[in-house]
This record gives sequence, C-alpha cells and structure tokens, in this order.
Amino acid sequence: MSDSPAARLQVLFEGHRLTPTQRRIAHCMVRRAADAPFLSSVELAELAGVSQPSVTRFAVALGFDGYPALRKHLRDVAPAEASGATAVNEYQQAVEAEIENLRHLAEVLADPAPVERAGRLLAASRPLPVLGLRAAASQAYGFSYFAAKVHPDVRLLDEGGTMLADRIDAAVRAGATSLLCFALPRHPREVVDALAHARSAGLTVVTVADSAFAPVAAHSDLLLPAAVGTGLAFDTACAPMLLGRVLLEAMCDGLPDAQARLEEFDVRAAARGLFVE
Repeated sequence: MSDSPAARLQVLFEGHRLTPTQRRIAHCMVRRAADAPFLSSVELAELAGVSQPSVTRFAVALGFDGYPALRKHLRDVAPAEASGATAVNEYQQAVEAEIENLRHLAEVLADPAPVERAGRLLAASRPLPVLGLRAAASQAYGFSYFAAKVHPDVRLLDEGGTMLADRIDAAVRAGATSLLCFALPRHPREVVDALAHARSAGLTVVTVADSAFAPVAAHSDLLLPAAVGTGLAFDTACAPMLLGRVLLEAMCDGLPDAQARLEEFDVRAAARGLFVE
C-alpha cells in the first residue's frame, strides 16, 4: 500500500466507528491530504462544511486529546514526499481496505469448525428464518434468495416493526430451531431486541456481524465476524457477503438433497426459458 499522505490518513481512520459528520471530515482530509497537517480546526471545518466543535469531537474520536494533538501527530509522521511516488486516491484506499478485510476473513476460515457447525444448524432448521434490517437487509435477502434453492423453507425477515416478533413466533410454531441474522453497522436496536426474543423463544441464533464485539454478540449463540469497510461515506460489506456465501456452502453440505434440488431448478428454468444465456 502506498505511503502517500492520503494512504497514511486512511490508515489512521481505519478501525474507528465514525459518525456521518466525522466521515465527512475524514473524507475532506483525505482529499486535502497534503494540506491537512497545516489546517486549523476552523479552516478544516469550513472545508468540510461542518462546525468547529465537530472537528474537535472528530479528533477525540480518533483517540487524541483534541484537534491540536491530531495536527501535531500528522506533522510528526509526515515524511518528505519521495519523488515520483504514485498517489493513491480515497477510492483506491477503500478497495485496498476491503482486500485486507477479505484476507483477514480467509485467515479466520483457516478453522472451518464454526462455519461447519453453523451450516449444520441452518440445514436442520425447518423453517429457517433469516433476519437482516436496514444496512443488513441486502445481505439477508441475498442469502435467502440462494438458500431457497436448496432449503425447503426459508423465511426472510427484512422488515422491522411490531410484526417482527410475531413472524419469529410463527417460525418457532412451524418447527424452526435456528435463526440466521446478518447484523451490520449502524446496529438497529430492533435487531438486538429481535435476537433476544428469538433466543427466549428457544431458537439458536447464528449471527454474521462486523465484529465479535458487536451489540448483537450478547444475544448470539454462534457469532461469525466479518469486517466492513469504513473508508467511504457508507460502509462496504464485501466480507460479510462472502461469509454469507460460505455459510450457504456449509449449509448445502448438511442438506443431502441440495444437489438434486439445484438440478431440478435448472431443468425447470430451462423449460421456462428463464435465463437468456
């Protein structure tokens, strides 16, 4: 990874849970990376379109006593620019960060036992409720879409509200033994409450979350971590998506008729002309 000013700033910001306003400041600093160590808090606030106190809170969120300490740190670690160095912009940095997340996931999967256990739990649950709200709704939907091709009864729970607990209860009455949850920042309180309700109803909760210390951890029987990227205005979730596909593979291993179901679907799809290839 490049040692450009933008790259060093990106490394400084990674791993911190920043508010949307704080991300705006971070993005402004990355765009003005060469100038950042010399900007006053007022100048940075004006450039980012935020208040000066927001800049101070941003510095504290990064672990500094205040903005002057952050600026001093940036000046201390800024080496002279090497001639001919290749600049790396914030978009490239976001991609590099996601690559690192995937590398870390690969290291975690060196021990396949937790995923294999999760696969067995999901395969055995009839029906299988899959929960994901707000930012995690797309992860839950993607998993459910593919899981329905091999599992006889997948129930997507991607909408909150007063009916959510009712739908969990209905799944339990129908015979569900486990629930799969995708939980990503920012973590809705409703998801935490739903998992607490699911466990009280007797379900084993398997959760894919951005961290082993996520708020949902206390209400999960088996938590599988996959980090999200935080380098852009909105989180990127390549690692959680891939972990979801890995879980699908593990679940298929626990469903003896999975391959037969896939072949049956292919036959029906061909007969209907479902796909154009």
